[in-house]
Amino acid sequence: MAKVPMFLLVGIFLLLLNCWVGMAEAEYLKYKDPKQSLNVRIKDLMSRMTLQEKIGQMTQIDRSVASADVINKYFIGSLLSGGGSVPKKQASAEDWIDMVNDFQKGALSTRLGIPMIYGIDAVHGHNNVYKATIFPHNVGLGATRNGPTLSIEGALAPII
Repeated sequence: MAKVPMFLLVGIFLLLLNCWVGMAEAEYLKYKDPKQSLNVRIKDLMSRMTLQEKIGQMTQIDRSVASADVINKYFIGSLLSGGGSVPKKQASAEDWIDMVNDFQKGALSTRLGIPMIYGIDAVHGHNNVYKATIFPHNVGLGATRNGPTLSIEGALAPII
């Protein structure tokens, strides 16, 4: 059996010791522990947040001025695609997914790793997604009722 040089054994020992110390010193984050109650998680997270992080989490910006860097720098908590706000002309579902995932990476790379919320204007269906099925507003409302309906001047009324 070949002899292992002493400096190699010492190096391996120091590396393992460093890893063990690092794991022992890792901070336990209650807010990331799903086994903790919601109130405990909220209190823990809020106690860790700076004023700037709290302000950022309460802020919603439009997609047109957003980027992963902006979300990361200002701790933005929410983005909105208002009516007509799209990632690009004729944006496919994949384009939307890629865009939102990029924004989410910016949010998750912050110190606390808080995910952002993405809002869309979809009252009349997802008409900002190219080739998506659009359901007219009154048809969507009618589908929520039990029985036939009649559209009168844009309002739904039961058929009598």
